[in-house]
Amino acid sequence: MKNFGFFVAKHKKLIVLIAILLLIPALYGFFTTKINYDILTYLPKNLDSMKGQEILDKDFKQASLSMLIVQNNNPNYIKKIKDKISKVNGVDKVIWIDDIVDNSIPNDMLPEEIRSTFYSSDSTLLLIKFLDSPSSASTQKAIGEIRKIMDKSSYLSGMSAIIKDTKDISDRETPIYVIIAVVFSFILLTFTMESPIVPFIFLLCIGIAIIYNLGSNRFLGQISYVTKSLAAVLQLGVTMDFSIFLLHRFEEEKKKFQDTNEAMAEAISKTIVAIGSSAATAVAGFLALCVMKLKLGVDIGIVMAKGVFLGVLSTITILPAFILLFDKLIDRVKMINILPTFNKTAQFVSKFYHLLVALMILLILPAIYGANNTKVYYNLIDSLPKTLKSVEATDKLKKDYNMTTTHMIIVKDNISNGSINKMCSEIENVSGVTKVLAFEKFVGGGIPSSFIPETLKENFEANGYKLILVNSLYKAATNEANIQIDRINKIIKKYSKESIVAGEGALTKDLVEIAKVDFKRVDFVSIIAIFLIILLTFRSISIPVILVGSIELAIFINMSIPYYTNKIIPFIASIVIGTIQLGSTVNYAILLTTRFREELRNGLDKIEAIKVAISASSRSIVTSALAFCLSTLSVAIVAQIDMIKTLCLMLSRGALISMFVIIYLLPALLVLFEGLISKTTRGWQKTIKEEYETV
Repeated sequence: MKNFGFFVAKHKKLIVLIAILLLIPALYGFFTTKINYDILTYLPKNLDSMKGQEILDKDFKQASLSMLIVQNNNPNYIKKIKDKISKVNGVDKVIWIDDIVDNSIPNDMLPEEIRSTFYSSDSTLLLIKFLDSPSSASTQKAIGEIRKIMDKSSYLSGMSAIIKDTKDISDRETPIYVIIAVVFSFILLTFTMESPIVPFIFLLCIGIAIIYNLGSNRFLGQISYVTKSLAAVLQLGVTMDFSIFLLHRFEEEKKKFQDTNEAMAEAISKTIVAIGSSAATAVAGFLALCVMKLKLGVDIGIVMAKGVFLGVLSTITILPAFILLFDKLIDRVKMINILPTFNKTAQFVSKFYHLLVALMILLILPAIYGANNTKVYYNLIDSLPKTLKSVEATDKLKKDYNMTTTHMIIVKDNISNGSINKMCSEIENVSGVTKVLAFEKFVGGGIPSSFIPETLKENFEANGYKLILVNSLYKAATNEANIQIDRINKIIKKYSKESIVAGEGALTKDLVEIAKVDFKRVDFVSIIAIFLIILLTFRSISIPVILVGSIELAIFINMSIPYYTNKIIPFIASIVIGTIQLGSTVNYAILLTTRFREELRNGLDKIEAIKVAISASSRSIVTSALAFCLSTLSVAIVAQIDMIKTLCLMLSRGALISMFVIIYLLPALLVLFEGLISKTTRGWQKTIKEEYETV
């Protein structure tokens, strides 16, 4: 590795030039990567709800159905609005009362189900069908055009409108996340590094690695808006450690070598293993997300694992090149590090380690209980600000049209009209169902068939399928809605096993069930993966248990806080927080434990060894933890989307909790169980010479 270090040091200018040139394709990739703003599309394709969505999209053009509430009952005015919207690119069809019955039929003669579907006391409802899926570029552009056509008193709801608002917020806020994260990190580094030049170099090199990561997402086809929002700040927080490790080692080696190139080569060779171990735990944590059935985990996991890998490459190539180029300036401009030496902390922990272990035991039960009882929400609209147009429209739809959730039932067209009517009657008796609309009901509703336009049939029958719309009082993702869907499923399966319940309610129900499985699966895989990495690093059975156990306590504390503060968190936070916190902060524990072992090998007893380990490691731990904390906190401060806000707030808090656990509680465990560790760890107290000879 030293030869590699010499190569980097010798060709520093070439490396900087190549790094800058590579930004060109990376920026192109960044600006052309497609962003997916619809979380529900990440559900497994083999689910009935997803199969139903595909049929709705391809055959009925109903997957991207939107509802426009116009505060006017004048037929002429409504007709003008309808005609204008129908001409918008991306719109397939606008459905109103005149598509179902002839205009010559007075409103008071219409069946109640039809009248209440399209009219309330002071407004009229238009149904808008789009040519493409809700998150497609054409549909999103069409939503923007429709909002220009409709007046200020109108309301546009539906998944397409919700995705449009999500996109607008995300696109507007993401650059702000990065700017504030950089500012916070710069301030932190300015006060914790010995030269004000260092923060510029660190952030420049990490920024280059982030652009490489975001640009290379082009090869993935698309990424989610959640990943887009978090990728830069998470990569900044997680990979900052690597830069700190390298710089500290370089400063140490400069005291031994007169030639700075040789000092850097030595620094690279001696830190690459430590950086690699830290990166391995972070990568393992992120890759654990790939076992999720919800493919959003694969999206986040691959992008972030790739980001950590690129961060390592940047740290051992681009960063050394920049440090060497600006080394004289760094040495010329010096500042005082404001962080304490942590000698008093070391004295306190070594003296009261028994009490700290007792405190740890007392924290376990309430932390586990709180974490297991924290409430989560699955309805994605709950993550959005209540002031958004689409959210206000959804509330209006519920209030005026009793339409909170719409289930779309798809059946084969070989089912008789009589069976369809019986099916609809049974569904109407299900608790919370307010209305059932089917073509057969219109035909049998007392309206002469000659008055029913042919276009009505096209909306309810297509390519061998029939469509039935069911309006529900219940909000998607609630227990009531999920029970309702189960009951509807039982009814429709009686008539045909191939019948499907589709729509937001069914998709969200599947999301709830999958999330519960994903939570256990991701936790298990991340713990096992990181346990094995630590086992191989220390060649120990006991150390992985102690280190992973300590971080798991920090995770349980973090996850329990919402329960004790009566806060409901988004479902994705409950799945990913544990594995990200474990993978990102366990390296602090590895750093402290490695130093503890080193001091034992130097001949110190366990009390003195832990004092030195805490004093020597705490500055690096605190700096790294605060960098991760502040970079994610910056997003939590700005974000309006609760899913992003809560996720980052919990990650920020988790970094601090892990920091305190590792500085105060982990040392207590290491001292208490040092005898057990010695017996279960290969070469635990060997001298440096013995260890070298063994290798």
